[in-house]
Amino acid sequence: MTLSQSLFALIALGLIPLGLSVINAVTMRVVPLESGREVNESVVVLVPMRNEASHVSGLLDSLVQQSNCTDLHLAILNDHSTDTTLELLQRTPHAGRFELLEGSELPAGWLGKNFACHQLSTSPGARSAAYLVFIDADVRLAPTAISAAITEMNSHGWDFISPYPQQIAGTWSEKIIQPLLQWSFMSSLPLRLAQRIASPAMAVANGQFFVVKRDDYDRAGGHQEIKSEVLDDLELARALLRSGATGGVADGSEIARCRMYDDRSALFEGYRKSLWRAFGNPIAAIFASGYLAATALLPLVLVALDPAHWVWYLSAYALVALSRVICAIKTRSEPLYAIWHFISIALFTYLLATSWIRKWRGQLLWRGRKI
Repeated sequence: MTLSQSLFALIALGLIPLGLSVINAVTMRVVPLESGREVNESVVVLVPMRNEASHVSGLLDSLVQQSNCTDLHLAILNDHSTDTTLELLQRTPHAGRFELLEGSELPAGWLGKNFACHQLSTSPGARSAAYLVFIDADVRLAPTAISAAITEMNSHGWDFISPYPQQIAGTWSEKIIQPLLQWSFMSSLPLRLAQRIASPAMAVANGQFFVVKRDDYDRAGGHQEIKSEVLDDLELARALLRSGATGGVADGSEIARCRMYDDRSALFEGYRKSLWRAFGNPIAAIFASGYLAATALLPLVLVALDPAHWVWYLSAYALVALSRVICAIKTRSEPLYAIWHFISIALFTYLLATSWIRKWRGQLLWRGRKI
């Protein structure tokens, strides 16, 4: 390959994520804060909690303030917490405003969160609900978030919706890694086309905030259908699409926010437990890592090796960094983090490699349970 061909290839590789990011930033479904209309059907909010003591107060304050839902029921499952989660749930001023469940022992073949969600979906308050709303304990909702999500879902004729919360990053490691979440799907998939095609292979979802019609959830097999899947949100969306349901991801940054991890150790453990599954198999993971390295690391290496053409190499890198900026602005993240994209990809590749290594060795754990 000649030098000009190599430069063209680098520029082309950078234009792919940039082009998709621009398209998705313009066309991506949005759940506006003011869009919530009164929901008269029964709605149940389901929250699995395992060692979430630091989130009890903020979560409940967020949930009890929900408006525009005339028949709203809250159900929380304490999944064998070893901290003070249960005590705080029992002593909270909001006690009596939610159904508190104690999780059963984890059966063979199930992962913890999947079984917790399954138990919640079969709880008394959920059995007759028209809508199931799965919420992670670290999510904080605007007062009209649930009604807005349901209104938006119904306006598109969808059976499920996954409003993607604004991702909050505090520590340096969070700022490096967390913005890759929304960038990963906004720069690799034409979302509106994927939602129109409704192919399980093109599904995108986030389990932090997931709304689904009860009938469609049951028709897809619910969490029992995905009981051993570590990417529970993505696999639930795929199961729904396979069963004939329609829906997908939407920008929910106006109505919800989430800080997934509050230190480097938790962040690394969280990514390692699921990255091995993200690309399906080691070959696909290697291919994805190669593509990311070619767009984020190779241009900077070539600047040092071939300084005469540094403008071209940095231009290729700038295209990808710009795609990060566009995604950040769209999802209310911090655009300045994009300048460290090469570090983000280097760290992501490290976590992906160690995720596979630990999976092969049987060393993956999440919240004290083996994956």
